[in-house]
Amino acid sequence: MAASVLRGFRRVAPRTVVHGKVSVFSDMCLGGVRQKSTVQYVTRPDLPKLAYRKVKGKSPGVVFLPGFASSMAGLKAEALEEFCKSLGHAFLRFDYTGCGASEGVWTDCSLGSWKRDVLYVLDELVEGPQILVGSSMGGWLMLLAAIARPEKTDALVGIATAADHFVTAFKSLPIEVRKEIEEKGEWVLASKHSEEGAYKLSLDFLQEAESHCVLQGPIPVTCPVRLIHGLKDPDVPWHISMQVAERVLSNDVDIILRKHGQHRMSDKDDVKLMVYTIDDLIDKLTTMA
Repeated sequence: MAASVLRGFRRVAPRTVVHGKVSVFSDMCLGGVRQKSTVQYVTRPDLPKLAYRKVKGKSPGVVFLPGFASSMAGLKAEALEEFCKSLGHAFLRFDYTGCGASEGVWTDCSLGSWKRDVLYVLDELVEGPQILVGSSMGGWLMLLAAIARPEKTDALVGIATAADHFVTAFKSLPIEVRKEIEEKGEWVLASKHSEEGAYKLSLDFLQEAESHCVLQGPIPVTCPVRLIHGLKDPDVPWHISMQVAERVLSNDVDIILRKHGQHRMSDKDDVKLMVYTIDDLIDKLTTMA
């Protein structure tokens, strides 16, 4: 079993020592990017173009993986970009196929197609091992990427990691409801995060997602893992992060629970905690190098 550490979040001064230098986390770092990186597009043979923003810098770089039906324009992604800029480290954020500024039709996508997007980013758009930061579904994809590309993964930071979530949530429904969904071929999943008030998931999407589940047994990930979750997350239960911590093979695993944390973890203190956690990992990885 992975050695997991349950830590409470304590307030610290908005400054830290990084690589022998004092780094100050400004409010701008937590509330937006002063000068955003430029949106770029990469063309892939027989696949939709991916939109991304990239900041060049030193290793380890940081790659942000958004959540389900989300984009790279969120507060956490922008705060991470500003933070990495302040330290001179490389950073990349992008939109999955069919999401945000990327090409493609969202309803034609699957967990497997979004995993393919992540692997393409690691193979073609960044250099060297990265710290992968996955939010919600991005945390699931983060694990899949670490399994497929261990040589490109220095560490993982999961924010409300939604490993196996769609499959687990569907299977937890009453059998009568599941049968009705199977007959219709579509699951209307109510969500306050959707402008329409719900997401529509096809049965094909759910069946394909099941082939990517990771919680049935040991997860072959050996790099440092940090899992941050809100105890008041109404969408993805915090015990999912506990399950991930138990199943990864890494012995360097911390679980950080926010007593009042919600699913998106976008409050100012939530974002600070994420930044501090990544700062600590960068320091650790640099010291080990």
